[in-house]
Amino acid sequence: MSDILGFSAIREAAARIAPHICRTPVLRCVRLEEQLEAEVFFKCENFQEMGAFKLRGASNAIFSLPEADVSKGVATHSSGNHGTAVALAAKRRGVPACVVMPENASAYKKRAVAEYGAHIIYCESTQQGREAALASYVQKTGAALVHPYNDPVVMAGQGTAALELHEDVPDLQLILAPVGGGGLLSGTAVATRALRPDCKVMGVEPLAADDAWRSLKTGHIETVPQPDTIADGLRATLGVLTFAVIRDEADGILRVSEEAIIAAMRFVWERMKIIIEPSSAVVVAALQERLVEVKGRRVGVILTGGNVDLDHLPWR
Repeated sequence: MSDILGFSAIREAAARIAPHICRTPVLRCVRLEEQLEAEVFFKCENFQEMGAFKLRGASNAIFSLPEADVSKGVATHSSGNHGTAVALAAKRRGVPACVVMPENASAYKKRAVAEYGAHIIYCESTQQGREAALASYVQKTGAALVHPYNDPVVMAGQGTAALELHEDVPDLQLILAPVGGGGLLSGTAVATRALRPDCKVMGVEPLAADDAWRSLKTGHIETVPQPDTIADGLRATLGVLTFAVIRDEADGILRVSEEAIIAAMRFVWERMKIIIEPSSAVVVAALQERLVEVKGRRVGVILTGGNVDLDHLPWR
């Protein structure tokens, strides 16, 4: 078990955030199961109130902070979903929030962050730009930093999605989760090792933002300076903590093309009649591209979110 994140922390997070999140449903898709000759269980985090799993980690972080630490508000950087989650969790706790967002963030996600009452600071579209702008704001204001992924408290909150999935679907043999900064995959791996040690856990990321795959290959964190992928929620680079947990607890990383991501997203919209965003679609793309053998197996898939700018669909 990881020294950075223990299963007990995930259990504690589940109890802490229960009043603030939805226990999302698990759905299946007959057509996909027929194609794969496998049982596939979709954990639908696109049904969270703000439309993504990020509400789990943000709520755990913000509601675990002492009053003195949030007296000057909270702050984070995000391309959208984590920022929206922080804005909502902060609103529920009654403290101000600031979100540093890259200039090329989705217009829909910018609006969502603003609608929950957060102050937005725009930055250049690089990891360094995000971190520098956030550090500057925190230094000036004294706001509490809520990191989007490289924080055990956030990682524990994200791990509650896998905890629920294992509780609802016994005997899973494989779980696939998208990987950007690595908070979800870290939490998923730790929860799975505790609840079903023989279940494989694999991350999926875009070929155009494959820092996790490269990092596991070289043994140290690799960056993709300007990742150009439609999966905007997966453009972040692994953190030191998430990399360590994924290296020790996960079973590998799969990579999918932009074309496969778009095709998978459309498939889910058409066949399952639910809205997912490109960052969710990477896991479906990995299955459709046969990147891992699933025939005859029980597979869990985490659909991370459904926040899509409907004015800019990739198949229009």
